[in-house]
Amino acid sequence: MTQPLIVIAAGGTGGHMFPAQSLAEEMLARGWRVKLSTDDRGARYADGFPEDVEIEIVPSATFARGGLAAKIGVPVKLTGGVLRALRGFRAERPTLVAGFGGYPSIPALAAAVLLKLPRIIHEQNGVPGRVNQVFASRVDAFACGIWPTNLPDGVEGAHTGNPVRGAVLARAEAPYIPPGDYPMSILVIGGSQGARILSDVVPEALSRLPQDIRAQLRVAHQARPEDHDRVSAFYEGAGMDADVQPFFDDIPNRMADAQLVISRSGASTVADISVVGRPSILIPYAVAAGDHQTANARMLTEVGAAIMIPEKRLTPETLAEQVHLILTNPKGAQQMCRAAMSVAVPDAAERLADLVQYVSQTR
Repeated sequence: MTQPLIVIAAGGTGGHMFPAQSLAEEMLARGWRVKLSTDDRGARYADGFPEDVEIEIVPSATFARGGLAAKIGVPVKLTGGVLRALRGFRAERPTLVAGFGGYPSIPALAAAVLLKLPRIIHEQNGVPGRVNQVFASRVDAFACGIWPTNLPDGVEGAHTGNPVRGAVLARAEAPYIPPGDYPMSILVIGGSQGARILSDVVPEALSRLPQDIRAQLRVAHQARPEDHDRVSAFYEGAGMDADVQPFFDDIPNRMADAQLVISRSGASTVADISVVGRPSILIPYAVAAGDHQTANARMLTEVGAAIMIPEKRLTPETLAEQVHLILTNPKGAQQMCRAAMSVAVPDAAERLADLVQYVSQTR
């Protein structure tokens, strides 16, 4: 019997590629063959995909980058990518095409529409990106990572959740030690985009806490390389115990050890926080497309698992007040922890794979 083939179309950022990787791993485990359709930029995030995944680089482009000459060439590049995807699909017809957003997913999704192949979209954020909005009414199912998702009129969503990495699942619902009169850990993560404001505000905010609390803090702060020295120097000058690094490769463990997480509200981060189950203060990235990070944060704030501070209201004083509120209220922090876990979807990859199989069998 021929193995069914899924083509996963994704690219642009890790936010698209990490859930795509999780689905690839689950479909391989279910006996499917998997191909990844992406562009040169997306291929940089493909190292984590299993070796059994065939990676196909397809030309794509966006109007959002480059100068006038680059923008003029976008239609030509996209057309070339679609034609290449069409040739590939005619040579080997996929059982289903799954798009994860980002402009590199355009060629495969467009070819799937033209050939009337079964197709789905997975949207990671609470507000769909431009590509997923365009194809939302042209797919057989629209899977949502954040619930509720602000979907286009007439489009129904299926809440699958955002798949998380195995390292996060390994720390799912890790026992939580509420704040108290003993060493407490704070994890500060912001992603590469927009992380500077966290480096500007968080150290000063923590330095404003009462001395008895400040002396107990152990801070793990992820800062951009260009901010590393000044952030480290500030913590040292304030007499605070801080581990400042450009990248933590053990975030799931650090999150599980934390009494509090201060972070941006990217879709993957929100999923990680809910699966591990930790109180958080979320600062949505103000210029995120469609303000989708605010929509992401609501999934946790509306159940009382997180406090959201918009960038325009983020000051050292405001942040210090909210941190103090959580660290001096152990029962409240414990409740935030439980609330985060109440909206977690640790089996998101399985749910998404179930949807893939359902659509492929009913089309």
